[in-house]
Amino acid sequence: MTASEIEKSSPRLMARTAGTIYLLTGFAYVFADNFVRGKLIVSDDAASTVHNILAHETLYRAGFAADLLSSIWFIPVTLLFYELFKPVNRKIALLAAFFSLSGCVVAAFGSIFHLIPLVLLSGSPYLSAFSTAQLQTLMLFFLKLRAEASTIYMVFFGCYNISIGYLVFRSKFLPRVIGVFMMIAGITYQSFLWPPLLTRIFPYVVGPAGALGELSLVFWLILFGVNAQRWKEQARTTFSSC
Repeated sequence: MTASEIEKSSPRLMARTAGTIYLLTGFAYVFADNFVRGKLIVSDDAASTVHNILAHETLYRAGFAADLLSSIWFIPVTLLFYELFKPVNRKIALLAAFFSLSGCVVAAFGSIFHLIPLVLLSGSPYLSAFSTAQLQTLMLFFLKLRAEASTIYMVFFGCYNISIGYLVFRSKFLPRVIGVFMMIAGITYQSFLWPPLLTRIFPYVVGPAGALGELSLVFWLILFGVNAQRWKEQARTTFSSC
């Protein structure tokens, strides 16, 4: 990045744009996970789940759309964060982008499993080879695969949060405490690797830590952006030494 490019940069605009899209992504994810799957899917009860999906098919399809959009929308967030934080440490910013984009791919692929039950419940003639019980079992199987894909995504996203938290902490243009909150959130997201532990601590540790870390960053970026002068000073120092 040249001196003229640094001067022409608009870090505050980048920050506020990233924060706004990040917030929209969060709304989409929460809607799909809590207000669609959380309401319609009954764990280990295929018959009830089938009834709920068929009775609220439009809502279920909206959940798929929100799922996919949350993955797609996070790509520009990732790119904007890379541009925003590469003056702090280009290698860590690139590593963070890798974690995020990998997680987005996993999440987008996993959203397909959300859609498969609608295919199985479509009543197409070729599905007559399966009994009703078999179709319901297959449907629940694919929904559980989607949940497993989400688990993998959250581990990648936790690594992303740790990386971004480190960059925020080392930056001179954002409050360091937000970086600490983000790193704590990312560390707690690693509990997705062990579901029994996650179930026990999610309401008391993982959920609050994630909300504190991500929401503090998002709302700070939207409301205040970054200190543009300090961002440019850090960018000049970093890129003049390259």
